[in-house]
Order: sequence, then C-alpha cells, then structure tokens
Amino acid sequence: MKWRHTLQAGGKWSGIIRKGSLIKLTTNGSGGNLAFMLFHANQKEERYSMPDTLKAQHTSKLTTGNVLMSDNGRVMASIVEDTVGWHDPVSSYTTREQTDKKYGETSFQNQLNEWHRSSEENFAIELIRQGFEQKDMGPVVNVFSKVGYDTNGAMTFNSNHSKDGDYIVLRTEMDLVFLCSNTPHPLNPSTVYPSGLIHIEVSDAPPVAKNDPCVNHCEENKRAFENTWDFELLTTTSGTLVSQ
Repeated sequence: MKWRHTLQAGGKWSGIIRKGSLIKLTTNGSGGNLAFMLFHANQKEERYSMPDTLKAQHTSKLTTGNVLMSDNGRVMASIVEDTVGWHDPVSSYTTREQTDKKYGETSFQNQLNEWHRSSEENFAIELIRQGFEQKDMGPVVNVFSKVGYDTNGAMTFNSNHSKDGDYIVLRTEMDLVFLCSNTPHPLNPSTVYPSGLIHIEVSDAPPVAKNDPCVNHCEENKRAFENTWDFELLTTTSGTLVSQ
C-alpha cells in the first residue's frame, strides 16, 4: 500500500492519483456515502461523463466490471472489486440549502468542526485547490448508495444499503485528479447527519490483462479502452506517426 487516508464525516480530499493505481474505498459504519469527481490530471478539460458512462454500458448503476468514461470516450477508471453490488451515479450531491433544511442550520463559527458540511461546498473548495473553477463542478458518483426507480421514474433511496467494512476498488486507467466528499446522499431521508468514516487506500495495480473483465464487459468498454491506450501511445511515446 502506497498511501492511506481517513475521511471524517463531512470531510473532503483531493489529489492526483497516477495511472496504474488501485483506489480502495472502505466504509466504516453502515449506510455510508462518498461522492467523488474525476478529471484527467494532464488534460484538465477532460472529465468524467455520467451520460457516456451509463449509455455505453446500458446501466443506471455501477459495480464490478463497469468503467467510468470521460467526455472524450476514454476510460478514466475501472471497478475491479466491489462488495456492495450497486453504486449510484445519478443523484448528484448535497447543497448548502438541502443540508440546512434537512439537518438544521449550522456554521463553523458556532459549531466549529462539528458543523454540517455539504458536498457542494466541499467540492468547490477542492476544485479551487486543484486549479479549477467553480464552473467546473460536474457529475459525481455516490459510492455505497443505492437508488431504485419505479415505473413512473420516481427515485427511491435504499436506506442502510451498505454495511460496515464494505468496499469498492477502482483501477486508474489514466492520471487522475480525484476529488471526494464524505457527505450525505442527497436523497437520504434521515434527518440525522451521518457520522461514519471512509478509508481511502492507494496501491499499485497489476497490468491490465487481455481477459480483463472490465475491458470485456461490453464492446463499448473495449472501444473506450482502445481509445485510452491509443491516446497514451501518442502522448507518451517519442517519434513520428506514419499514416498507412
């Protein structure tokens, strides 16, 4: 293991995680939620695309075998392990207004570190820290959370979907700016602000094999990996490209 960090309830973190890494996210407590955003570390205009990710893989949930695609049709990260089986890529993040309405108004001036942070504020701070602007706020993945849909399209939050010790492992397929926030899911009906920890561990990933489940999950995944590998060859290998 290269690095480990624990996020307290309401905590946030961002940093660059290099290609060929494993990011293990573990919940310490039931019903946890971690929202995260992804950007290409070397081409910051390239970022995670929720519509491309879901459309290409014909899904509204994420689990082992799925990948997170960029708006350039490349694979940013792959889900190589998952004990939960369902993670929510649809429901966005909490705002200050939602947080105050559901959990009561708090402020750092009055509650110090016990105040109730929102995902929106956490991401705004970390975006600026990583050289972005607030206009770069984009879609997130909410891991450890499940949202169901009825025949009319209404969304229902599944309470206590995850349990203590559940984890998901992402494999980075490019250098990434990873931004995350240990804040409540926006559809969680509980009026008690969560107190669970989230552990982040980064280690080296083995090389991607030809029979890799994420590569071979569907034809769209395979094409996205090929786009990623071609881009890497053109941007990291010296020499002249010859058309044939």
